[in-house]
Amino acid sequence: MRISVVDVGSNTVRLVVADAEGGVPLPVHTAKWRLRLSELVEPGGRIPDEAVERLVEAVAGASRTAAKWGAAGPLAFATAVVRAAPNRTEVLRAVRTGTGVDLCTLPGEVEAELTFLAARRWLGWQAGPLAVLDIGGGSLEVAFGRGRLPDFVASLPLGAGRLTREFLADEDPPSPEKLRALRRRVRHQLRDVAARIRWEGPRSAVATSRTFQQLGRLCGAPPGRHGPFVERVLHRENLRDAVDRLAALPAAERAQLPGISAPRAAQSLAGAVVGHTVMKLTGLGAVTLCPWAIREGVLLRRIEDGPAWWAETTRRSEEPPPPEPVPLHVAGAAN
Repeated sequence: MRISVVDVGSNTVRLVVADAEGGVPLPVHTAKWRLRLSELVEPGGRIPDEAVERLVEAVAGASRTAAKWGAAGPLAFATAVVRAAPNRTEVLRAVRTGTGVDLCTLPGEVEAELTFLAARRWLGWQAGPLAVLDIGGGSLEVAFGRGRLPDFVASLPLGAGRLTREFLADEDPPSPEKLRALRRRVRHQLRDVAARIRWEGPRSAVATSRTFQQLGRLCGAPPGRHGPFVERVLHRENLRDAVDRLAALPAAERAQLPGISAPRAAQSLAGAVVGHTVMKLTGLGAVTLCPWAIREGVLLRRIEDGPAWWAETTRRSEEPPPPEPVPLHVAGAAN
């Protein structure tokens, strides 16, 4: 069986086509379309018509590519940038009408559950009680659990792109005052979630997302060309040094640093502040960088739970999104 997933994020639309024999999603083709929706949409603002047209074109291209590689209609989802938009329903309808693809928005807690599942499958049961951190463009997801799915999850409005626009867009590099204000916001939002992680005392901790991967490379982790099976660990003390290093440079110069790509250079500092703060407040001295994240989680749930799971997930996307920040969510026994 060959299946595909389309992930509409703050910066790109990504496609993964995978073979699902044996219960493991083995990628056969990947592609991406750069949209940079976060640059066109203010936090909580409407997605403009031009951006919607570009999104429709990208999803149509992803659907055609998936079909070319022998996969059925893709499992397509959008994260915070679409989820929080006031015209979210119109955007989803435009994609459905223009492409035939049922794009849905995943609640932040579902994103965290899926990312946790991917990390659990990658590390295995030897990881024991597991904490998972994921920094996106619009939100930060945190999860903890002892089993296949997490015992609790939290989704907070601490995405690297969102915080960059709110705190760091006016000065490049930012002033110490701007940086202190950013840290205060992050600490305030993380207080309760961090206390829960400390109380649980996870045996293992994992970080996912492009933001963490690039920060890991900046802090000395092996480059991606060494393959996914090379161990990559990000230490909190190294990330603290990286915050100072990034804060001293304008975005154009950050893009010259190891691991920091030009499209993400501007938001790399906010991502580093969030990453260091969440590790410090939760008491995590180091995290393992996991190559599997939400896309692999979607594929795994589809493989393990069948098409009914995705149908229900798509149906839930029609419900109004919860107000931000999303409160701590304790996973139910049904999971």
